[in-house]
Amino acid sequence: MNPEVQAKFDGYPQDARQQLESVRRLILALAAEHELGDVEETLKWGEASYLVKGGTSIRIDWKHQDPDSIKVFFHCQTSMIETCKELYRNEFAYEGKRAIVIPLSTNIEQVPLGHCLLLALRYHELKHMSLLGN
Repeated sequence: MNPEVQAKFDGYPQDARQQLESVRRLILALAAEHELGDVEETLKWGEASYLVKGGTSIRIDWKHQDPDSIKVFFHCQTSMIETCKELYRNEFAYEGKRAIVIPLSTNIEQVPLGHCLLLALRYHELKHMSLLGN
């Protein structure tokens, strides 16, 4: 793990850190499973950010003002949130055109978050397709 990201995660409450680490593991596993290349892990705007060549940035964070959830952010000029809302209207809560809101109590393995993350990791390959190819 990038030391800056590790330090950021270490500053979160335990339940938030565990949820963020679950999302991080899922991103890394999807990139490896689909042979998408190395995942760049950095801090952008103070949030953990993940990017592969050909993808769009995925940022994840926990905020004091919304302590019961984490957020998965996508670039607002992509069709990521629009697509996820169309595919998974009832499975997630959304924050505008930027984020999927994941309650800390959610089991990441039991929601279709992996599919949304995979779409982001392959975004530039899929962006010309309706609903990103779904």
